[in-house]
Amino acid sequence: MGRIIVADDDELVGKIVSNTLMSAGHAVGWLPDGASALSVIRNRPPDLVILDCNMPGMSGIHVLQQLRKDEKLYEVPVLMLTARTGRQDENIARFSGATDYLRKPFLPLDLVERVNSLVAGNRWTL
Repeated sequence: MGRIIVADDDELVGKIVSNTLMSAGHAVGWLPDGASALSVIRNRPPDLVILDCNMPGMSGIHVLQQLRKDEKLYEVPVLMLTARTGRQDENIARFSGATDYLRKPFLPLDLVERVNSLVAGNRWTL
C-alpha cells in the first residue's frame, strides 16, 4: 500500500486517521503541525499527504502551496481533511492544488476508499 503523512493538530483525529489507514495496510506518520509535516515531506516524499486546513503556525493550505511550488513534490497527491465545510473553502484548497477534499466528520470507509484511490494513482478527483 502507500506511505502517508498526516498533519492535523487534533490528536484524536490524527489517531483515528492513522489507525484507520494502518488497518487498511498503509504506513502512516502523523504530525501535529504544518511546519513539521513540510520538513518530513521534503526529507522523504510520501505517496500521499493528508492535511488539515487549520493548524497553528503553518496552515494546511500554506503547506499545500509550498508542495506545489517544489518540482520534487509537485505531483504528490494531497487530501485536505478539514472541518471547513464551505464551498469557498473547498474552492480555495483546490485552486491551491488539493487533489481531493474531505470534510470532518468523515466515515472511515470513505477515507479509506479515497486514500486507496489516490495512492493507486487515480488523482484529481471531483
